[in-house]
Amino acid sequence: MNNYTCTHCGTVGLMEGFIEDAGEHSRGYARWIEGALERGFLGGAKRMGRPRRQIEAYRCPKCGHLELFATGAV
Repeated sequence: MNNYTCTHCGTVGLMEGFIEDAGEHSRGYARWIEGALERGFLGGAKRMGRPRRQIEAYRCPKCGHLELFATGAV
């Protein structure tokens, strides 16, 4: 456990986890990409040249609320 506090109910001590990305050609974890979503010619998200960060997720053991943080660059 840690000292993170749930912003929904105030419980201290959130459970660490991650958001899985199981899509085709995925790296196994979700990423946060800077900037508004723009779609390319075939409908996919434009992401070339944009900074990317791994998403860390923490779950409140009392209410289930998720807290997400964009951490280290990937």
